[in-house]
Amino acid sequence: MKRILLSAAVTALLLAPLACNFDQLLAEKVMVGTLLSTPDVDVSLYAMAGGDAGTLPDGGVPENERLTIPGQTAAFVFLATRDGEQGQPEPITNATVRIETLNGSPIALDNKGVGTYGLTSAFGDESGVKYQNGATYNFVAVHDGNSHVGQVKDAPALERIAALHPTGGYVRHVANQGLTLTRPANGGKERTLGFVTVVPVSRNGDKGEPTYTNMPKEPLDFLQLVTATGEWQQATLSIPGSAFPQKDSNYLVVFQTAQLGGPQSDNLFTGSTLLVGTADLGLVHTVE
Repeated sequence: MKRILLSAAVTALLLAPLACNFDQLLAEKVMVGTLLSTPDVDVSLYAMAGGDAGTLPDGGVPENERLTIPGQTAAFVFLATRDGEQGQPEPITNATVRIETLNGSPIALDNKGVGTYGLTSAFGDESGVKYQNGATYNFVAVHDGNSHVGQVKDAPALERIAALHPTGGYVRHVANQGLTLTRPANGGKERTLGFVTVVPVSRNGDKGEPTYTNMPKEPLDFLQLVTATGEWQQATLSIPGSAFPQKDSNYLVVFQTAQLGGPQSDNLFTGSTLLVGTADLGLVHTVE
């Protein structure tokens, strides 16, 4: 199955749009990069137990009755060399990678191995990678003395999903039943990409492995976003019932809105894919 996914991603890479300069079309280096932010969420302990209490700021939960699930901003880059028309991209393991914003200090990413570089910081941590609405982000990878630059312009603002913020402060939902979310009206403008991830949350705030996501999972799968953006620009989002498998349980629904970018320097392949975005979150408590 993974081989099929990789083959599809490589095909998307090779069939990337030709709206680029000739140098980018022939460039050997390809980059996938993301910078995604989620805010802190304050949850009522009563809501975690399925009681009738709200989340801040909707419910005004007292300090001693709330649990804070910390947010974070995570940066990730995958850098590789294209290996001919039929070969798989070859990871570049010895690059120096950073993220830059206008009038901001560059943030160096850690080498994680196998061509991947990343950094995660707590929400609001001014010393680490951080998210700024409207900013332009440059993803810079230096290899063999050459800088390869991808860029995302106009980082989107948070897109609030009304269904995730009912009056009670959380969503009461039947276990194993699908959930449909509607994005706010966009005034006829092209929508940013929208991704949904569902994560189980224990009563003490510990997060488990996602039970559902429609976000690409492998670095090369992100390359398909270049040729198939419409799948992630729909006005409604359908979450399957399998995302909420257990009754009397809590799930954090994360709606990530993201702006798509691409290569900025001539030596980076036109199929390179960059995403920058922020998220809205809501708590779901399942019942029978």
